[in-house]
Amino acid sequence: MLPEMAVGTAALKRPRSADLYHRGRAVFPGGVTRATIELDPEPIYLASGSGAYVEDVDGNRFLDLNNNFTTLIHGHGYAPVAEAVGALLRQGSCFSNPTQHEIALAELLIDRIPAVEQVRFVNTGTEAVMFAIKAARAYTGRSAIIRFSGCYHGSYDWAETGQNGVTAPGGVPGTIGVAAYAGAPAQSADDVVVLEFNDVEGLERGIKRHADHLAAILIDPMPSRAGLLQPLPKFIKRLNALSKRHGILVIADEVLNLRQSFRGASRRYGLEPDLLTAGKIIGGGFPIGAIGGRAEVMAVFAGDGPLVPQGGTFSANPVSMVAGLIAMQALTHEEFDRLELMGQRLCGNLRDCAARLDRPFSVSGAASLFRIHPKPVLPQTYAETRMSEAEKACMQDLTRFFRERRGILLPFGAAACLSTAMTDQDIDQVASVFEQFLKTYDFKDLEPKS
Repeated sequence: MLPEMAVGTAALKRPRSADLYHRGRAVFPGGVTRATIELDPEPIYLASGSGAYVEDVDGNRFLDLNNNFTTLIHGHGYAPVAEAVGALLRQGSCFSNPTQHEIALAELLIDRIPAVEQVRFVNTGTEAVMFAIKAARAYTGRSAIIRFSGCYHGSYDWAETGQNGVTAPGGVPGTIGVAAYAGAPAQSADDVVVLEFNDVEGLERGIKRHADHLAAILIDPMPSRAGLLQPLPKFIKRLNALSKRHGILVIADEVLNLRQSFRGASRRYGLEPDLLTAGKIIGGGFPIGAIGGRAEVMAVFAGDGPLVPQGGTFSANPVSMVAGLIAMQALTHEEFDRLELMGQRLCGNLRDCAARLDRPFSVSGAASLFRIHPKPVLPQTYAETRMSEAEKACMQDLTRFFRERRGILLPFGAAACLSTAMTDQDIDQVASVFEQFLKTYDFKDLEPKS
């Protein structure tokens, strides 16, 4: 049962978090080391986690719907991983030579994911996407890529272009991507065609115009940062056909969405990738990334003088390999089925509640992922997910209500997720708190539901 928090604007006292943030501001730009940390007004510093719950340094306990940005699919302190890693550390944490552990995890991924015939391990999702793009360029001899507006693919210049949307149209509508950071090299945009997710006609125009220069189409099968948009079957079918016709490789970025089924998101939605990137859940709570795909494409990484050199001091380190293997082995068909049912139940309850109370909210997502939108109609494009100032304020209040009054960490403006450590009681509590918010919040600044 979730703890009942006191009601009030600043209901929870966090003096130790405030003190740590004061110290952090002296040593970190902005006081923290990740741009994704929520400051409201200071970050919550956590001390421990167990199962579906975390506890902060001030003793406050929370149900965690973030799970380190969807990484911890088994929740916190997963005992089988903790025990195996503890034993492994006494044997050595990393070596310059390979170990048997990397082969075991690779074999599991190849056995599960239809698009993966061979694998290379790296340390992050960003690295995985970066090397997948490099591999596609080396294999095709072309330099340009297609990516979709609003989608997040890590911190590589070409992968970032367009993640914040587009500026004025270029030769093809919506092809000039907004730079992801100040000072980004303008020439990176020359090799990035930014299109709209689910826009079949736009996809056809973009490929027709740029086919001779395109190495790859980079796609998140259900774009999380763009709002967990549901892919249209006709869009996926056309993408598969056009990429094959023009010899363009498809890179499925499943760093986040691999958790959508036993065989991943591409299989779920009918996408036929040549390369696939993974991370998060495959590391069991430790840093990891992976590039997988067809053997003939992956061959660019092989040989004494490979077309794409790829190293990494901590790539395929034994800790991540062992933790990932144990975590993935525990993700059986039955566990994925249970997560699917919990996700369906939660999303259904949230939608029913908004409809019953006539509140301007919709819910997107699939399997163990969901996102609440302060909009009466479910967004179908990235542009439709963008929030007005009133909508942002409403979502901030929703996040605070969950956190301060009912002890639930609900990510702001990002995908929330379930874990195998959660119970039906946890799911029902999340839906109940949402209902309480809808009943008490003043929606006067939002458009009424028509």
